[in-house]
Amino acid sequence: MSKTWGIMMLSVLSAPSLAETELTHNFCGTSMQTRAWQPLAGLELNMIDIKSNDIELLGTQSAEFTGSVDINTQTMNLSAQSALIDKQRGLLNATGPIRYRDAISEVNSTALNADLNNSEFSLLGANYKLTKQQGHGGAEKLTINKSGLNLLNASFTTCPTATPVWSIEAQEIDLSREQGWGETHNTVLRVFDTPVLYLPYFTFPLDDRRKSGLLTPNFSSSGRYGIETITPYYWNIAPNYDATITPRYMSKRGLQLIAEFRYLTNSNRGLVGVEYLDSDNEEPDLDSRYLFHWQQQSYLGNNWRANIDITNVSDDNYLTDLNSGYATRTDTQLYRTGSLTHLGETWRTNIKLQSFEVLGDHRESYAALPQISFSQVAPLTVQGLDLTLDGELSYFTNDNNIIDEAARLHIEPKASLSFQEYAWSFLSEVSILQTNYKQYGELAGTNFADSVSRTLPKVRLYSQLNFERDTAFFFKDGIQTLEPQLQYLYTPNKDQSSIGLYDTTKLQDDFFGLFRDHRFSSVDRIAAANQFTLGATTRLFNSNSTEVFNFSAGQIFYLSDDAKPTSQGLTTDTNYNALFAAQTMLHWHRRWYLSGGIQYDTDGKQLIQSNVTLDYKGDDKQLVQLNHRYANDVSGNTIEQVGLFTSIPLSQNWQFVGSYHRDLESGRSVEVFSGLQYESCCWAFQITGRRQIETDLNQAIGLEQATFDTSIGFNIVLKGLGSKSRYDAQKLLQQGIFGYRRPYFLNN
Repeated sequence: MSKTWGIMMLSVLSAPSLAETELTHNFCGTSMQTRAWQPLAGLELNMIDIKSNDIELLGTQSAEFTGSVDINTQTMNLSAQSALIDKQRGLLNATGPIRYRDAISEVNSTALNADLNNSEFSLLGANYKLTKQQGHGGAEKLTINKSGLNLLNASFTTCPTATPVWSIEAQEIDLSREQGWGETHNTVLRVFDTPVLYLPYFTFPLDDRRKSGLLTPNFSSSGRYGIETITPYYWNIAPNYDATITPRYMSKRGLQLIAEFRYLTNSNRGLVGVEYLDSDNEEPDLDSRYLFHWQQQSYLGNNWRANIDITNVSDDNYLTDLNSGYATRTDTQLYRTGSLTHLGETWRTNIKLQSFEVLGDHRESYAALPQISFSQVAPLTVQGLDLTLDGELSYFTNDNNIIDEAARLHIEPKASLSFQEYAWSFLSEVSILQTNYKQYGELAGTNFADSVSRTLPKVRLYSQLNFERDTAFFFKDGIQTLEPQLQYLYTPNKDQSSIGLYDTTKLQDDFFGLFRDHRFSSVDRIAAANQFTLGATTRLFNSNSTEVFNFSAGQIFYLSDDAKPTSQGLTTDTNYNALFAAQTMLHWHRRWYLSGGIQYDTDGKQLIQSNVTLDYKGDDKQLVQLNHRYANDVSGNTIEQVGLFTSIPLSQNWQFVGSYHRDLESGRSVEVFSGLQYESCCWAFQITGRRQIETDLNQAIGLEQATFDTSIGFNIVLKGLGSKSRYDAQKLLQQGIFGYRRPYFLNN
């Protein structure tokens, strides 16, 4: 007959001996059901419930239980063949076979000694497994206490199979539930039961919490770097500070040190990165090579914001030669910007210091030191008119230009009248553009003037209609919209050759650009306009109101010859008088996505730019993207390229990723990449190969000068000992000259 004995309680508990919740885990494609332990219902703190076939009382403070002993507390459950409890001293001894369970572990052993007062349990000859994450092994002695598990002469692995691919054996293993990390002493790493590495001390993660230690190293070989090893060390300085220190050894170039410091406070968040190579064996004429990067966002009260973004390199070819995570090797300029912004109820004010480090043989840009801009965010309404005032005060410097210093004051008052309804909208704006310049330098013999005042009016009329109808095109219960747009823009023509170019460049000529009220990014050049812009967009929505198709097209029509871009000559950029622009998106299936755009000169009968992308995204990491891009004038060159990205699961464990880009104009490949990844439940490895064109920003590269770099990379991760980010196959497609950009799937 089963008997129960209540210890440190007033009544005997008669509830079921074990409360369990059934969970399903999937390891290596095999579904495994386990029962997550939960405390016995109704059991209070410092109470013990014991059931057994027989009880022998040894005085008033001790008892021996035999036959199917089941013991429950608020923190554990114990099943044993026999158990001896000293109630006064809070000691428990049990003999096996023993099964111990708590919130994080399940242990089978031959004997147990416990200090119930301190919730410490020691099990001999133990086989254990962790229940909240993968991990199991054996130990000569296993001790469980409030902080975690301590194992002597033990093993650990995350492989669920009977014969693990890898395991560690150590004289001592500590698994801390408080810190979320494990640490070992006198450790041997075994792969397929073969010892491959000895470490006197080693730490590894049990969950997502951070801890100082070595991260998984990377190994690769390439023509540019030779044998390359990257061994990051992570330093968890404080909960809101950390650093990563990475020695990068390149057999052809030398030893580079990379360090990154991250910080987070109540007001600031940011990082500082430094890369340093004392001597580059491939570039003996250069001194030490370095990169510095500082990025910070600050919240200074409710209304003030500050931002810093600075990147600096030692030489123009640093990025192309050494690569960096803070910029891409195709960048031709690096930002150095600091700004302070005030967000008021009526005004928004921004104070900015900005300069650029121009890479390669290009004209140096101007630095703005400073640029103070203000804009009225809450208009003043008078007789239905919205009155606003925007402006800026800027000071520019450039020691390498004819104009080495310049001050600019720009004021732009505006009056607008708008109507907004569901089926239509109308906007009319009248602005006065007043700009004053003071320019300093050797201006004699040039068109530039030391003092310039320019006043230009601008008129803009814009209207849009919204039509909607039911449609059965493509699907039932659909909706089609038609959104025609019409704009009139007028700005008189004025000679601006006496003004330098400080922070102004021509904007992109796409469909949305047709309806801008300006052609340049700033005010050094204000294009004349006397033109109508006509365009329309049509959209298709399915019965779930999801947009599955859109098409937009428009064109500018000039009413006077002097307003045509080719007649103004404001910049040296190529201009087009009759620009037609269109773009489209088709998302006819949740897995397929097509997008494209075109800009065409109807007067010159020539294609200016075009792009088209076709994406397929299937289940289980299936991905294919085809793309084509064309531009007839990029710094005087014609660009036409095709590209392919693909990610294909070959089986449950194997995955192939690859990309290919070819320049059709020069008839050569630009970048070829392929990678093969194996991933099981307890380990993963990647092998990658890449061939891409090398760039030298100090000279123009023609077809006969092109050189390529070929590299092979290898990465292996033992799960439970390394981060998933070290073996994510999808991230491989984002690396390289042309990074994969995932489309916006409306159904996701």
